Amino acid sequence: MESIDYAVMKVKPTVCERELCVFAFQTLGVMNEAADEIATGAQVVDLLVSMCRSALESPRKVVIFEPYPSVVDPNDPQMLAFNPRKKNYDRVMKALDSITSIREMTQAPYLEIKKQMDKQDPLAHPLLQWVISSNRSHIVKLPVNRQLKFMHTPHQFLLLSSPPAKESNFRAAKNLYGSTFAFHGSHIENWHSILRNGLVVASNTRLQLHGAMFGSGIYLSPLSSISFGYSGINKKQQKVSAKDEPASSSKGSNTSQSQKKGQQSQFLQSRNLKCIALCEVSRIWVVPNTDHVCTRFFFVYEDGQVGDTSINTQEPSIHKEILRVIGNQTATG
Repeated sequence: MESIDYAVMKVKPTVCERELCVFAFQTLGVMNEAADEIATGAQVVDLLVSMCRSALESPRKVVIFEPYPSVVDPNDPQMLAFNPRKKNYDRVMKALDSITSIREMTQAPYLEIKKQMDKQDPLAHPLLQWVISSNRSHIVKLPVNRQLKFMHTPHQFLLLSSPPAKESNFRAAKNLYGSTFAFHGSHIENWHSILRNGLVVASNTRLQLHGAMFGSGIYLSPLSSISFGYSGINKKQQKVSAKDEPASSSKGSNTSQSQKKGQQSQFLQSRNLKCIALCEVSRIWVVPNTDHVCTRFFFVYEDGQVGDTSINTQEPSIHKEILRVIGNQTATG
């Protein structure tokens, strides 16, 4: 069976926030190939843009829109048009609006999209480059035969957000204590930061949004109903159990709507995206040590899509299906 090897899979390189690194990337063409994903991973790119927009639209943007873009001024390569030291959220939103409108309207090749962006807003394409290249996570759309049917969405992704050193520390803990799987629910506005900074302990910091009843740590749950709640999907939206129903035909699925929209504008026309992550964790539900939890899968629900409220990752059939999708990189008892 084909397996997903977390140990050898490389986390995508990123751009250092120091201004010298930013200039090297954008003026010398370092890592320019990252922008090729505009053509090869359109759905992932649009998801990254949607996350960026959600963070920027949030009343908490001063806290959660981190990192703030570092973008060289195309008219003056000695200056930063977007500078973390001089934040201008309105100007970033204006450039993001140009990205969104052009991506929604056209399915043209990448170079044509770039030309349209440059014409509409000279900062749109540089911002899009930053959105793609600043993503520190490895996120890839899962083929249908590697999807978890019980999640009831066709929008399923492999999500590895741990750098090699953290993955190594997790494996050491896993060898000592074993591991299992649990959900982490968070509103989509938080994922712009999570994909670039990783899961962090928000308890007793300005990032904390909910209480910390069970102490300080990253909160996870084996129950989908609990994590869906933290992702913003309320109980009325959650799907009643239908375990044998395939993801592509689940009630509320946006498969036909996605076909109408076209792959190029996937997610951009929705202003009500919800998401949830499935993590591998070292046997506890409140994790004080960030090295003891790693993201593995990411699920997105569009307008009207609903999730199954009855999933429990500790049920043998669910656990077995997760291991089947992962291959031989199994959680251990």
